[in-house]
Amino acid sequence: MKKANVLIGFLCLFTGYVAASPAPGDQEVALAVDHLTQAMLHKDIAELNALTADNLTYGHSSGKIQDKKAFIADIETGKSAFKTLEMQNQTITVSGDVALVRHHFSGQALKGTDVVPTEIENFQIWQKQNGHWLLVGRQAYKF
Repeated sequence: MKKANVLIGFLCLFTGYVAASPAPGDQEVALAVDHLTQAMLHKDIAELNALTADNLTYGHSSGKIQDKKAFIADIETGKSAFKTLEMQNQTITVSGDVALVRHHFSGQALKGTDVVPTEIENFQIWQKQNGHWLLVGRQAYKF
């Protein structure tokens, strides 16, 4: 009887752990978002190219819209540069091959030698293409 109670307790704990664990798709998307963030921070152009779809539409909180080429060019030339960059309070919803990501974009942007605090909200759309999560859309907005 004692073994049965231990087994039942273990199964209840394990079931709760599995239910509370993020779905594998969520984890994959979170990793892709993190890789994109690090690539933006460290000007990793190859990684930016690998993580963004050819038809990317990238919206800034100013209302400016860029395609993939313009987004990456701004990072590469330093027009868009960061001293620090962190995505906070992130939520991810995966539906098939599409993931919707919301988070708070917190960073210190570099404008020449000036450090500009940047606190905005982001909405990203990721799509799984050929087994890889790619950013297809992003819209930032002021809160």
